[in-house]
Order: sequence, then structure tokens, then C-alpha cells
Amino acid sequence: MRIIGSWVAIPTPFNDDGTINFDGFKSLINFHKKHQTNGLLVLGSAGEASMLTKKEKQKVIEFVTEYSRDKIPVLVGTSCSNTSETIEMTKFAQKCKAKTAVIVVPPYIKPTQEDIYIFFKEVASAVDIPISIYNNPTRVGVNIKPETTIRLAKIPNIIALKEAMPDVSQILRIKRELGDSLDILTCDAPSYSIILPNLAFGGSGVTSITGNLAPEEFAQISKTWNNFNDVIKSRELVFKFYELMEICYSVTNPVVIKAGLNLLGLPGGKPRLPLHELNQEKTIKLKEIMEKLGILKKYKI
Repeated sequence: MRIIGSWVAIPTPFNDDGTINFDGFKSLINFHKKHQTNGLLVLGSAGEASMLTKKEKQKVIEFVTEYSRDKIPVLVGTSCSNTSETIEMTKFAQKCKAKTAVIVVPPYIKPTQEDIYIFFKEVASAVDIPISIYNNPTRVGVNIKPETTIRLAKIPNIIALKEAMPDVSQILRIKRELGDSLDILTCDAPSYSIILPNLAFGGSGVTSITGNLAPEEFAQISKTWNNFNDVIKSRELVFKFYELMEICYSVTNPVVIKAGLNLLGLPGGKPRLPLHELNQEKTIKLKEIMEKLGILKKYKI
């Protein structure tokens, strides 16, 4: 399996009483299927996975893998706070016939590089489904160094890497060593600005949050480059949508994208506490940006 193009990290929609809105998942999946998104990521940081119970995560994995089947590919986050629980959750995803598991280093622990290697190796060895490494140092407190990623890429069912850090040289070192044997996708954080460098190195695409609000545009931005027209188009769209990316990352994810989905008439709902809804000032600013870019006119339900 290849992880290529635009993979949008969708939020977990909640009802007013705080329970998971499973019909909301249906609406989001259908929306992205309609608007050219290549695949979805559920239970990532945008999905507030760290604030869901084990039972809630399992219900999301079971429901989304079943509903999305034959509609759109889905990567499911199976990360937990330790190795045994991560293995258990990844086995559950495999039982639900998930296509691929996305796994981040357990947060707060700050393990060594050797600990990180052993963690991913043990999880990968316990299952048959493909695994994507998710490197997010800001969230977990430790960076997966290129040397560790290169070692991990030798494990047969580790097939992709999502990079969410601002060091372009790290992507270059991995790509130079591994070529196309590992799909590399980046986040869309504008303060990192690693979308275009990764695509220039031959990277495979983008795993974004802004694609929740502009899916067709991010499908174009995230395309692998085959000719100079692809380069020009990606660059133009990154410049055009930079302001939207900035506001999407101006508050802890997924606060802004949930507000944006609500403006579109889609089921964003409220974030789970301790996160709160986007304040009025920023909501007005978000709406102005979305109007200026034609997003409300194009996508509003």
C-alpha cells in the first residue's frame, strides 16, 4: 500500500452532551469522498485521541473502518501510553480490517532513540497491517531522528512517515537514504513550511488539518510533482492558502478546524474539555478568511 497525496486529519465530532457523533463521521467521510481527498486520518491529534477512552477509540475504529470501506482509505491512530496497550489497540484495528495504523511515540515519557526503535519494532512485529510512523516532537516531547527512521524503514510493514517538525534537512537525509521505499508526508503547519520542500525532494504528499476546510485545494497542493506545472500549482496554492493555514494553527488543534466545519454546516461540534470553542474574535477572522478564499461559497452545506 502507498500513502500518496492528500490525507486529511479529521476531528472526532461530538454531540452536545459530549458523546461521539457517529452520524457526524458519516458526513465528514462523505464530504471528503466527494471533494477529492485521497484518504483520511482518524484518531490523530486532530481527532483528540488522547482525550478519548479506550472504549471510545475502539468504537471509532470499528465504525469508521466499516463505514469508509469502498469509499475512501483511512489511516487509524492506534497510539497509547505504552507498548502493550499500543499493540492491543493496533491488533484491534487489524481485526476491524483497518488499512493502516498510524503510531506516534508515547507522549510525556521522552524515550531514547533506542527505546523508540524497539517500541515501533515490537508493535510492527505483533501485527500484519501496514504501519505509518508519526513524528510529532511538539506533542510528545522527543524527535525521531533520521537514523532511527532509516532503521525502522527496514521493517517490512512500516511503509510511511508523517513528519511534523521544522527541520527540512531531516526529511532530506531520510529521502536521500531511502528513496521511494518509504512514503514521506508532512503536516501543513505554516511555521514549519515543509510541504513544498518535501514535494521537491520527491515526497509523497501532505497530511493536513486545513484540508478539512479546503479539500479540493489541498488535494492539488499535495499531489506528487511530475512536471513543472505541478510545482507552479502547488506553490501558488500554498501561497494563497497560507493565511488559512496560519489561523488553523493559531490555537491548539482541532479548535479552529471544528469552528470552520461548523461554519460550513458540517459536524465539527465542540472540542472536548479542557479545550474550549474558538473565541468570537477569532471566529469572525476565520469566517472572513474563508469568505475571501471562496470556501464558504464553494463548500457550505
